Amino acid sequence: MMGLDIFVSISFSIAMPFLALYLYNERALSMTLVGTIFLAGGLGTAATNIVGGMLSDRFGRRQLLLMISVTAVFAYAVLAFLTGISASIWAIALAYIAARSVIGTIQPTMSAVVADLSPKDRLTECYALVRIGGNFGFAIGPAIGGYLMAFLSYGWLLSISAFTYLVVILLIYFFLRESFAGSKERVDFPSTIAVARDRLFLSFTVLCLLLTLSMAHLGSTLSIFTVNRLGFSTAQYGFLLTTNGVMVVFFQYLVSYWVNKLNRANGLILGSLLYVCGYFTLGWITSFNWAILTIVIITAGEVTFSPIASAVVAESAPIDKRGRYMGFFAFGQTLGFAISPLFGGILLDIFPSEPRLLWGIIAAVGVIAAIGFYAWGKIVGKPLSPSR
Repeated sequence: MMGLDIFVSISFSIAMPFLALYLYNERALSMTLVGTIFLAGGLGTAATNIVGGMLSDRFGRRQLLLMISVTAVFAYAVLAFLTGISASIWAIALAYIAARSVIGTIQPTMSAVVADLSPKDRLTECYALVRIGGNFGFAIGPAIGGYLMAFLSYGWLLSISAFTYLVVILLIYFFLRESFAGSKERVDFPSTIAVARDRLFLSFTVLCLLLTLSMAHLGSTLSIFTVNRLGFSTAQYGFLLTTNGVMVVFFQYLVSYWVNKLNRANGLILGSLLYVCGYFTLGWITSFNWAILTIVIITAGEVTFSPIASAVVAESAPIDKRGRYMGFFAFGQTLGFAISPLFGGILLDIFPSEPRLLWGIIAAVGVIAAIGFYAWGKIVGKPLSPSR
């Protein structure tokens, strides 16, 4: 799974983080409109998160992953072609939404595979290992993309993304065994939506969505802020994302081993507050070196929060409903990632020369989420504490 996640992440991160720059600089769109396009793509992805989780419970994990990957190759290729010929903004936007929606089915399926194959008392560490693979790809992708943007068009970057998904297909076909062959019980939309009746899980998902509004700005708001407002090069912006990925690769497992000994709620609060400190600090940076420091703080929040959140979902889900629980949780996360570029874009347009207000408002949302996790932990108590 780690190797598979590496190439899935490379395929996405080699081009997609630079889409905001392409639309803003080369096609002269406002950041509010760029955020609206990202929002539409995220809403499509959120919907297919639920579909992906449902289908993986019904038909099995491996078969679905193969079908998704084949479709993703064609989706990226179409988007690359339209961008390469400078098609209308609406054609590119629709192709982007379609590509994001296709790829959205893969996340809950892969998360369910990890839950299927992991020992119950090592869930946090197992999700940490998978995140290491994904972030290794995320470290390589933006670095390559930022370098290639200097002499290749954005359309060619998307072509490389399509090619990378061919590697994903080969890895799934030859190396991934089936972890869950499918359910004999009825699996449909009503049974999927019924997951929301688990009130503790629903409240947890909503809080994670709220935190996402505060922390999901690396691929959109940060790109415009650093390149257009601070004068960084695209290569420097790519290096910031690479720093994030490299740190996850080297520190994720060690941190997850430590935080697995904490009460789940305390770990979630700690991760949230680290995110808050990192994004709040962005309002004061004046140089590239200081920007790297803020990325270090933000990444500390990521390596603390993310594996714990995944473990909570896996612990909440019955075996035959893991795909649907993962899909519902991914729906909330993706919705947050979809709204964040619009949220950040509006703030960029309102506060073009007031970075402390821009990042202060974003950080404040994270504080609200941290308070919510504190209240959630009081309600949950011992049942979702780590087993060791």
